[in-house]
Amino acid sequence: MTNRKVLTIKAVAQALLDKGLLTQEQFTDVIVQGEARTARLQGQHPGYARRFAQSPVLPSPAEVISSFNLEIPGGNGRILTEDAITQVIAKAAGIPYLKIDPLKLDLEVVTSPIPRPFAMKHLIVPVAENGETITIAVADPFSVDEIESLLRLKKVNVERVLSSKSDILKILREFFGFRASILAAQNESAATVDLGNLEQFVRMKGHHDIDGSDRNIVNAVEFILTYAFDQRASDIHIEPKRDMSLIRFRMDGVLHNIHTIPKPLHLPIVSRIKMLSRMDLAEKRRPQDGRIKTNHGDREVELRVSTLPVAFGEKVVIRIFDPDILMKDLDGIGFYPREYQLYNGFIRKPNGIILVTGPTGSGKTTTLYSTLRTLSSPEVNVVTIEDPIEMVMEEFNQVGIQSGIGVTFGTILRNILRQDPDIIMVGEIRDRETAENAVQAALTGHLVLSTLHTNDAPSSVTRLLDLGVPPFLISSTVIGIVAQRLVRCICPLCKRERQLSGEEQAFLGLDARHTRVFYGDGCTACRGTGYRGRSGIFEVMDFTENLIARLGDEADTAELQEIALRDGMIPLRQVAVRKMLEGVTTYEEVIAVT
Repeated sequence: MTNRKVLTIKAVAQALLDKGLLTQEQFTDVIVQGEARTARLQGQHPGYARRFAQSPVLPSPAEVISSFNLEIPGGNGRILTEDAITQVIAKAAGIPYLKIDPLKLDLEVVTSPIPRPFAMKHLIVPVAENGETITIAVADPFSVDEIESLLRLKKVNVERVLSSKSDILKILREFFGFRASILAAQNESAATVDLGNLEQFVRMKGHHDIDGSDRNIVNAVEFILTYAFDQRASDIHIEPKRDMSLIRFRMDGVLHNIHTIPKPLHLPIVSRIKMLSRMDLAEKRRPQDGRIKTNHGDREVELRVSTLPVAFGEKVVIRIFDPDILMKDLDGIGFYPREYQLYNGFIRKPNGIILVTGPTGSGKTTTLYSTLRTLSSPEVNVVTIEDPIEMVMEEFNQVGIQSGIGVTFGTILRNILRQDPDIIMVGEIRDRETAENAVQAALTGHLVLSTLHTNDAPSSVTRLLDLGVPPFLISSTVIGIVAQRLVRCICPLCKRERQLSGEEQAFLGLDARHTRVFYGDGCTACRGTGYRGRSGIFEVMDFTENLIARLGDEADTAELQEIALRDGMIPLRQVAVRKMLEGVTTYEEVIAVT
């Protein structure tokens, strides 16, 4: 195949057959149906000719073969993807393969060396720059002429890597689109002075702000949001610095730098986001909260927006609430059978208080919303009190806290009983008034779910005592307490086995039988982190007779924990270790989280 100047479906299929990635029957199907499949794919993308000007580009052989969704022989159900096919082509052609990771690309490197029409026409994208050498990802291993013409034009050294056509097109559209919007907006902004910077104290004559409704700013904001959805980000941070603004995404609990944008564009981008989330555009000195509802593909996505004045302007954080993540089945969020049965028993009680505890970002909202969805039905009235409302759901009656006008957890909870609720979810028990009203609601026949910020389940009892709830009321209303954390899951595509050292075994209290653990080696699918997705770990404490009896004697947290452990409670560390031994997470993650 290395001597061929044109990449054909037959040549690629033959290489896959030689590698054992196709059976003879699959090979025959691809050859027989290849032309018809190519025509069908081209018909599904009528924009090919327009997009590539005078040179319409046909679907690549890798695209065509991957569209068959063929199972890899002996691959345990794995499908032959465009990336896997491109890897085989790269090896046969003697070119390094690169799975393009958008998070590791620099906007300037991608968009500066090559004009957009040239890059789109020849399907090439710069991915790295080192001195006078540019690394270029190509979709066709035999596109030598284009590279040589670029070499003569730019007077630089060029190294080629092979990437899938889909990846290259995606990067070209997103990066050039974002850059075009940013440059156009920057040109319109003229010479501006940043008023958000605390170090700036003079406003020069002739300065004008870009309107937040400007078309190029609208496009830039849409690129940021779409990019975040595609990368499975949970949060978008737009942070003003002295000379520029930094855009960062949080994925699987870790922040990644994405783009830098010119400082004069920070204000109009923030204004656009504030306009979308119905905030006060003129107010820049106080924190504000807002929300946006939008769609990504065929799913509705809820965005919660928060602004905060910092040293160099207004920082914006956008929390992304994906219904597929926030509203899961209870048996799909990480419970083990014992904990699931206990918790399922808690929520089936007609009245009482169920507490979910853990630090910020430990998945409490997912647990509570998933619980409410499980309990919700036409026969029950579910009311939530939140600060702010995390995600708007039609099935629930949701109330947002507005402390500025005296609408607090305590006051709403006091009045909500007149609304004939069956199930009440209180966002957080923060003070004595809220705690007392939650207890009162439970005593009058309502099921109350709420959260506390404590490290484990037993310390939640101590926290309620500190808030002034008498022991006899705690024992008569609290059904159970769940403490939880989120651990990152090992990427299944680069999972490797290793042995725990003696020191690691001793630290976790494991014996010689438990030495085999797993880790992620890092691959393109997980961006080299070794992790993909997260799973919950849960410590479920049932209010047993032994616990209730000791509670009346004002026992401390250590005593309560000892009783709970004797009655069968499995602590967070032990649950995390079990996930580690099962190959769900790593030793390092167990130590970091518990």
